[in-house]
Amino acid sequence: FYLTSRVRAGSAGELRAIPAMEGLPELVGRSAETGKPLHVSVGVAGVGGSLTSDTWAGLALLSQLADKAAACDTPLLVTVSDATVLPIAQDIIRRAFVRNGNPEGYDPTQIQLVAPNNMAYAAGVSGILEREPLTANVMVGQFGDEYLLMGETGARLGIRQIVGTADPSTLPFVYASADETLTGEEIYAGSAYAARRPIQIGSLLAEDWLRWLVVAGILIATVLKILLG
Repeated sequence: FYLTSRVRAGSAGELRAIPAMEGLPELVGRSAETGKPLHVSVGVAGVGGSLTSDTWAGLALLSQLADKAAACDTPLLVTVSDATVLPIAQDIIRRAFVRNGNPEGYDPTQIQLVAPNNMAYAAGVSGILEREPLTANVMVGQFGDEYLLMGETGARLGIRQIVGTADPSTLPFVYASADETLTGEEIYAGSAYAARRPIQIGSLLAEDWLRWLVVAGILIATVLKILLG
């Protein structure tokens, strides 16, 4: 709460720049200008399992993109792989249009449940990338080996891709195919960077301070053990 108050007062400093986050508003603007949809994927995991946090990271970013898209009537094409995510993604899009005074603009077909199997989902998304005249491809959430099929397709077609995942085994594929990446814990900070709410930025700053305290504690304990051991 102290850091949040500092953020509101404008004296807490700036968050470090994440190029992938800085490029998202531009993509929404380009979609508005061209009328071409922006594809958004929130990963292959569901809600309620061990990878729920990765899915929520993608959904939180979707919420920010949906608000920007609804404000300028920009088409979004959202694909999900798990049935537990479908109603949440639909509600996020619907609420965005309601908040922006255009409830009639909500189209439930914007959100598609492609397939519950990871490879089948990747094949379905690859087909969408091939067929649809997309502005860009934004994928944030849990991805495994199946990502290579989607990422390679987007790279081959020259579609701008912003991808984020916390899976270390998938990150090499992401670096090889995406234009901008969100690496590891950056996906969890994505909504704070997009929304810029003081409470969210204060939480990020508090986590950074706690990391430094833990590191300092480890170093002090190590030194004391060497000196007193």
